[in-house]
Amino acid sequence: MLTIGQLAAYTGVTVKAVRHYHRVGLLPEPERDGSGYRAYDAPAVVRLIRIRTLAEAGVPLARVRQLLDADEATFAEATADIDRQLRERLRALQEHRRRIAALRSGDTLAVPAEVVDYLDRLRAVGAPPQLLQAERDAWILVAARWPDSVPALMADKVAQLEDPQVVELYGLLGRLADDGQDEGLLRDIADRMCALYERAAASGHLALQDEVMPDPAFVALMDSFAEQAHPAVGRLRELIAERGWTGWTRVERLDGVAAGCSRRPLGPSRLAPAPPG
Repeated sequence: MLTIGQLAAYTGVTVKAVRHYHRVGLLPEPERDGSGYRAYDAPAVVRLIRIRTLAEAGVPLARVRQLLDADEATFAEATADIDRQLRERLRALQEHRRRIAALRSGDTLAVPAEVVDYLDRLRAVGAPPQLLQAERDAWILVAARWPDSVPALMADKVAQLEDPQVVELYGLLGRLADDGQDEGLLRDIADRMCALYERAAASGHLALQDEVMPDPAFVALMDSFAEQAHPAVGRLRELIAERGWTGWTRVERLDGVAAGCSRRPLGPSRLAPAPPG
């Protein structure tokens, strides 16, 4: 006859585990001997080894009891079901690992694959980290509000990056991220943004703004986000207004102000998403 410590040592479990199996009813608790100690026999050793083997195989304790006393057919059916559940858990864990690996750069957090591709392209043309972060966070907002619109918006933005002058514009925005107080740089960027709006108006794209972003409250949220993302946005909006335009995420001509742009249309110029241009 064995003490509880000997039983645990012989079967490769802890005394705490033995007591837990007693509490949940998997291992019958023997009578105490004349000295007040529990005395375990050989069948207890065999049963405890079987419990340990099933538990180590991933069988939930709630099902261990069923398998301990099952006939061959029932045991085979139950283990097949457990195996299926384990494979499902494994696939889920593998998916979690894939997502964690994808999140290492930070770009993929809460944005669709199309946005990740766009951010990679921006990075490739030399966009600075501050601008990339602002772009990423802005597109998180857009993707959450209008997920179905993201593929078309991203296709438009990627196409614009094929224009070398758009790349040049992002270079200016990169400089702005470092020196938001350079008035000459701000005016240069405002001219280019104004040119974008002129092109969008001429092509009819500005008329599509209400279809792309039909929620005025969300547009106001995006405008607020842009101003928080970089202090130069407020000054840029003033300069844009001087050139006859108002807005940021959604733009329109100012009544009674002659639009004046000194450069040809170049493409997007923003620290938050702007209308497709």
